[in-house]
Amino acid sequence: MTVPNLLTSIRIIFTPIFLIYIINDQITLALVVFLIAGITDALDGFIARVYHQDSKIGAILDPLADKLLVITAFITLPIKRHTIPAWLSAVVISRDILILLGVLILFLNSIKFEVRPSIISKITTCFQLITVISALLSEKIIFFMEIGPYLHLITGVFTTISGLHYMAFWFRLMGG
Repeated sequence: MTVPNLLTSIRIIFTPIFLIYIINDQITLALVVFLIAGITDALDGFIARVYHQDSKIGAILDPLADKLLVITAFITLPIKRHTIPAWLSAVVISRDILILLGVLILFLNSIKFEVRPSIISKITTCFQLITVISALLSEKIIFFMEIGPYLHLITGVFTTISGLHYMAFWFRLMGG
């Protein structure tokens, strides 16, 4: 197992731990786990590129680990903490389901493609992570509560644009 794949595996393991902390109202611990998971996400990509440790399984597991963590956060925080609006969760989760369905459709049609996130997708993920961190901090630091609505709007816009970008890419691949 490569170091990047190990870091991705740690992120997958941290997802239920994050969930348990949110459910048990241990917001500080949830924040720490989420931040560590975010650091492992940055590190695995960096190490894979610099030390040429990229792998086919890593190309699949890394985005799945990201989606698992983000979807967990965007499901639990609106329900348990009310720090992220339900509409934003619906947009984020719908985009991720759309991406997974698009990949499945391409696979079932035997269309070859490379799993590579676009720049807009990376920006979207960044805003989604910042939104979760801000939501976790908003109960302790008023600044994060005040910027929340603006951050939610920006994250929603980037998430929507990213979803449309993926759809356009798939239509091009399928000749539609």
